[in-house]
Amino acid sequence: MKVKQMNKKEIVVDGITYVPKGTNLEKVPSLKGKEYCIIRTYSAGVFVGYINRKVKGKENTIYNARRIWYWDGAASLSQMANDGVKKPENCKFSQIVTEQDLKEIIEVLPCSKKAKESIEGVSIWEK
Repeated sequence: MKVKQMNKKEIVVDGITYVPKGTNLEKVPSLKGKEYCIIRTYSAGVFVGYINRKVKGKENTIYNARRIWYWDGAASLSQMANDGVKKPENCKFSQIVTEQDLKEIIEVLPCSKKAKESIEGVSIWEK
């Protein structure tokens, strides 16, 4: 049995993701065929999550999505997609939403493994 702790609210056992009841992640979608990317939209802002890049056009659904409100330690989204963030304690990333439909997508940047780990390590920013 292979067990992997993804974050404080989910755990993967033998490839199956489990989350506690009462969270917004109860219905965890299959991520098969999806890539972890930074997505910039025309007016809704910047998001990170899993997206099916084979879907072309300006509309798509992202899974396990977080809104990126403020980041520190990367000069651009391109650098963040390659290197992640250098100062996660200063970043303001939202809670995870199981799925979110986005309109007017203007940029999709696949994340490196290093960037993904860095981004996932940023604490949830709440007020």
